[in-house]
Amino acid sequence: MTASSLVTLATCNLNQWALDFDGNVQRILESCRQAKQRGASYRLGPELEICGYGCEDHFLENDTFDHCWESLAQLLEEGATDGLMCDFGMPVLHAGVRYNCRVICNNRKVLQIRPKTAMADNGNYREGRYFTAYSTPAGSSANFPEKHLLPTTFFDQFGQRDVPFGLYHLHCADGTTIGCESCEELWTPHASHIDLALRGVEIIGNGSGSHHELRKLSTRMELMISATRKCGGVYLYSNQRGCDGGRTYYDGSAMIVVNGR
Repeated sequence: MTASSLVTLATCNLNQWALDFDGNVQRILESCRQAKQRGASYRLGPELEICGYGCEDHFLENDTFDHCWESLAQLLEEGATDGLMCDFGMPVLHAGVRYNCRVICNNRKVLQIRPKTAMADNGNYREGRYFTAYSTPAGSSANFPEKHLLPTTFFDQFGQRDVPFGLYHLHCADGTTIGCESCEELWTPHASHIDLALRGVEIIGNGSGSHHELRKLSTRMELMISATRKCGGVYLYSNQRGCDGGRTYYDGSAMIVVNGR
């Protein structure tokens, strides 16, 4: 019988700017440095943190995706993921389709790309204009995962050609299980955390780009508290903070909820 593992988790608010790739990378690196300084082994960042949430029609340009991969390679090269599992947010062009994704990395290796399954298209949001909601293709499973071919620079720098792409979770060597839920999915009737909890996932990270609205923070907290009260486990929330070049203000409010508290 093995002893239970203790894990230190970190989340953050970042004031990222649309298309400020150099500045965004530096802020991400600083958040990773602080997470390591506090003994964390997992770090969660906001939605689309590498390019900034408010890129709008620049999400329709291939250059935006290329610069995101260049920025991710820089993060790995500069040691952001050395000894720290990082959940980054960035857009990914997969099989000719644009997806809003979580990219999980550890020790200079991309472990998984997890695409968003529900688009925010109400109020200030127009995600459906830029991205497609992901659904698992027929024939794809944990034994035969869909693969994403990484840019050639990743093979040259890190010796990695491809990475699993889809709705998977990570099972660590010590038995810890980690999954992703992305922003809008928390607000849907069939939220992703339900299936993850039923599969035994203990830690769920939600990287968001959620703007300020009166009483919205209370609703967010109610959703996360309810999720962990009925399913158990740890729920991490990360958000953008401030403005990113548009008229929307993001209110941060990063938090960690454990077993309904």
